[in-house]
Amino acid sequence: MNLASIPQSIGIIMDGNRRWAKERNLSTLDGHRAGYEKLKEVVRWASKAGVKYVTVFAFSTENWLRDKKEVSYLMDLFSWVLENEIAEIHKENIKMRYIGDLSRLSPKLQKLVASAEKKTGKNTGVTLVSAVSYGGRKEIVDAVNVLRAKKTKGDITEADFSKALYTHDIPDPDLIIRTSGEMRTSGFLPWQAVYSELFFVKTFWPAFSKAEFTDILKQFGARQRRLGR
Repeated sequence: MNLASIPQSIGIIMDGNRRWAKERNLSTLDGHRAGYEKLKEVVRWASKAGVKYVTVFAFSTENWLRDKKEVSYLMDLFSWVLENEIAEIHKENIKMRYIGDLSRLSPKLQKLVASAEKKTGKNTGVTLVSAVSYGGRKEIVDAVNVLRAKKTKGDITEADFSKALYTHDIPDPDLIIRTSGEMRTSGFLPWQAVYSELFFVKTFWPAFSKAEFTDILKQFGARQRRLGR
């Protein structure tokens, strides 16, 4: 594969954990656990392919409305990862970043997030960006409020706005993958994704294969990206 055609930044909407579990007569929690194991695989695939940034939609602002048991489990899973897996993540030279309305997380989880970002901040491998308590419209509203607070004189430019987003230090995604067969982006990076190449696959997230991932990278390399020009 031509290295010049490798996307530098990809976004992933990891959809289908619950349906994958239901097909196998497993619990919803088993589905989310399998989804996390798949994420670890995909980050390694991306890193080996030369991708520099992987941004995943881990938990949306709407997900807070799900069953309390499921939400509690997901928060516990995030905490468990940051308590028990961070040493291995750091060893693999992965840089961790979190975006979203992190104020809604528990104080303990907020501290774990900050600690993980600090511990891995100087790593030079792939950057894994987890969108947690994230909503695209909320991000835009938050950016507007940041700019209002600065009381910037003159017209606000696109560059000014981009710098006020959660992703101010993260390249816009060259491509976005959504698993499970749903064909929408569900508020994922609406500002950043205006020129992203979109790939929708029917496979549920825990079953997403390396062959599918590699094929998406090949298709991306074959597309002509004019970026509106």
